[in-house]
Amino acid sequence: MVIAVLNQKGGVGKTTTVINLASYLAKSGKRVVVVDADPQGNATSGFGIDKMAMQFTLYDALLKKKSAQDVLTLTNQKNISLIPANANLAGAEVEMTNIHGRENLLREVLHGVLADYILIDCPPSLGLLTINALCAAQQVLIPIQTEYYALEGISQLLQIVQKIQANANPTLSILGVVMTMYDQRTSLSKQVQEELKKHFGDLLFKTVIPRNIRLAEAPSHGLPVSEYDKWSKGARSYKLLAKEVIDRAGE
Repeated sequence: MVIAVLNQKGGVGKTTTVINLASYLAKSGKRVVVVDADPQGNATSGFGIDKMAMQFTLYDALLKKKSAQDVLTLTNQKNISLIPANANLAGAEVEMTNIHGRENLLREVLHGVLADYILIDCPPSLGLLTINALCAAQQVLIPIQTEYYALEGISQLLQIVQKIQANANPTLSILGVVMTMYDQRTSLSKQVQEELKKHFGDLLFKTVIPRNIRLAEAPSHGLPVSEYDKWSKGARSYKLLAKEVIDRAGE
């Protein structure tokens, strides 16, 4: 199952979701590959890997004919491998524009990668890297921050998904929408939750990811929250989300 984790807004908890979902999927015995498709490389450093010390990254796989096996890196977590990224990837979109079949480069890289789940951490934009992720994926998971402008830009994102479904990847579907950074003390979070329920219905995951200091601290230690503080609210939420993802993925 290839899942693109996507929202073109930055700071909505995309990378946090990828790292922690991967961790709990791996703990349930699944083999997971994380693809860091964001030039910021936060998913790479979130697993405690020095992104500037990598010999090969996703950039080399997309544009320098390196295979996925060349660029796959073991992480400090059992059952999780990583295709890392660093600032080299920033120039990839410009280089890809002149390549025939440019929207399918990532799909070709991932062809033959053995895993139960491949999670793609998309950049906060709707450029060629994101298009590649959508062409390679079977499902899309959308994290949405429970804030005033939560739904802004979502219709544009959904239009892109529909275009990819119509033209390049007819099997693509939306796995679900997950609320992140939820603060139960504020009426705003509850209002946004109601709005999202109306808008997305059954696509909205039951699990809500709270605003949680331990979740925010974990990446600076190069660890998923399951290793940093497994009893925290954030850890418990991602454990529940992983169960929901496995259920929805039809296992």
